[in-house]
Amino acid sequence: MSFSAIIFDFDGVIADSEVRANQSLAESLTAVGMPTSYDECLRDYYGHNWQETQRRIEARFGRPLPVDFRQTHRVRARARFMEGFDAVPGAPAFLDMLGATPRAIASSSRAEYIDWTLGLFGLRHHFGDHIYSADGWDRGKPHPDIYLAAAKGLGVDPAACLAIEDSPTGAQSALAAGMTVIGFCGASHILDRTVHGEILRGIGVHHVALGYDEISLDA
Repeated sequence: MSFSAIIFDFDGVIADSEVRANQSLAESLTAVGMPTSYDECLRDYYGHNWQETQRRIEARFGRPLPVDFRQTHRVRARARFMEGFDAVPGAPAFLDMLGATPRAIASSSRAEYIDWTLGLFGLRHHFGDHIYSADGWDRGKPHPDIYLAAAKGLGVDPAACLAIEDSPTGAQSALAAGMTVIGFCGASHILDRTVHGEILRGIGVHHVALGYDEISLDA
């Protein structure tokens, strides 16, 4: 079938951000007496919005985060990103070749961060008003709400949408929304692309792509 729209996750699909994001979260947690490794962050918090991440952190340590934690962490993360932040390889060229195909972002991250990052990469013009963030929502990924909101915003039936997701949590969200899902393995946090692809296949994605050169709008 051909698709009426394409909906992108953001971190790990457009922004090659997951390594820096999880390194900085591990540093921020450790700094407030909640020792956490990069691998633990990637295992436990990857793909979730901040509200769910905070719930998981506080459940793990049995106490609340400091009230200023998110703001302090944001400063640390921004500094990490500025060390050499870039788009996922192939993402800019893929967006350029989409032509008039409707597209949106459906992300767990803050809308302000997404907007800042797209501007940094020179990709802001590709999405117009169609940036959808589950930050602040009680039901983020893996619930379907954010993908359904993106499809509604585009005016497209979810079943006619192709979603590109790198995290198991995000893939579950897009699948629950009734979309065709590509499990994407092209960002730098995925060290073994074959193993990650098999994890995504186990969740039920329809296709696995190791890079943008393996993505087709006809499937």
